[in-house]
Amino acid sequence: MPIRPNLHRLPDPTQRRFWLKGLGALPLLATGPQAALAQFRVEVTGVGLTQLPIAVLPFRGDDAAPQKLGAIVLADLERSGQFRGVDNSGSALDENTRPDMALWRQRVADSLVVGSVTRLADGRFDVRYRLWDVVRAQDLGGQSYAVPASDLRLAAHRIADAVYERLTREKGVFSTRIAYVTRASGRHTLWVADADGENAQTALVSPEPIISPAWSPNGAQLAYVSFESRKPVVYVHEVASGRRRLLANFRGSNSAPTWSPDGRSLALTLSRDGGSQLYLMDAGGGEPRRLTQSASIDTEPCFTPDGRNIYFVSDRGGSPQVYRMPATGGNAERVTFTGSYNISPAISADGRWMAYVSRVGAGFKLHVMELSSGNTNPITDTTADESPSFAANSRLIVYATQQQGREALMTSTLDGRLKARLAGQAGDLREPDWGPFLAS
Repeated sequence: MPIRPNLHRLPDPTQRRFWLKGLGALPLLATGPQAALAQFRVEVTGVGLTQLPIAVLPFRGDDAAPQKLGAIVLADLERSGQFRGVDNSGSALDENTRPDMALWRQRVADSLVVGSVTRLADGRFDVRYRLWDVVRAQDLGGQSYAVPASDLRLAAHRIADAVYERLTREKGVFSTRIAYVTRASGRHTLWVADADGENAQTALVSPEPIISPAWSPNGAQLAYVSFESRKPVVYVHEVASGRRRLLANFRGSNSAPTWSPDGRSLALTLSRDGGSQLYLMDAGGGEPRRLTQSASIDTEPCFTPDGRNIYFVSDRGGSPQVYRMPATGGNAERVTFTGSYNISPAISADGRWMAYVSRVGAGFKLHVMELSSGNTNPITDTTADESPSFAANSRLIVYATQQQGREALMTSTLDGRLKARLAGQAGDLREPDWGPFLAS
């Protein structure tokens, strides 16, 4: 397969993935009508090595509330790969009731979550929960929230975050958000959704392709590439207000934006001086500074968490591979050596792992590399994986793929043992990016 595609031909999926971000000159593929794309169904498959057994009861008042909080909390915890739900039937408890610990020990539950949701006179909802250590018969505390109906799902996600952190000593990511792109019926849409794929909100709709959404470190902005001007141009979009500003519209293509960890600058791919090369730009705009000086295509940059290095994809060795260089530019060191086609690097927030997509036979599979050792493992059984992105706690990866002929967004644990499908009913789901932790 030649490394430089004919831009007048439609490329295969991985050429599309690499060259869309590198050159920004090829159209996305449409796969069907955009029916109910804003609502997802979470399907968890697989078993982790060590899952904590937990019972999450329906909250008192769930039946009359717009959202079933107990079910949301349980789905969040199960999707993390750290927990498995146990039988919660036949019990009606809330945060004020002391449970029968012997009963829950019989059901082999280590922990128990109970709560309530009550509509207040002003239309808001009072949400309360309590966490119990069943093994030690200890009350581990709880919390209450007064929220509008529109924030009930967020309240459930924050409860799941609190339970996850209390029991694992690590931060949960259930109240974070994901961005992704769809195309259907000739319309491209940039969505912002909860981490479980639900509650999707439209950020941008365009008749032209939208690619490469990238969250700012504070979660307030998204950078992305739009073809509205009939060429790839980089915008920065304020999520809360919907306002956006043009960041990069230089001669040639402007693509593959990624934020520095401090949010002050972005690395991106520009072809203003000829070939596609990496540049650094101030987040407020201005003149970009060139980082790479090669005769090859250099694209898909991503920063390390400390901001000192950039990983990127280049065909300088004859085929796309992942390289690393100082964030100020300079000599590049090759990182991937297994396989002849490796693209789309993503670095975990703890700096320990790199996710990327590798061609295996005729397919393209998500891999995870431990950066300290270089050990690499494929973690999927699908063959059209794209766009990996780590959760803020470095425990999960979201990616796009195809399952049974359908486009899907998936999350996976780093060992690939447990996956959750965020399955839209129809349409082309692409380019997921997992946002950072949000302030409470």
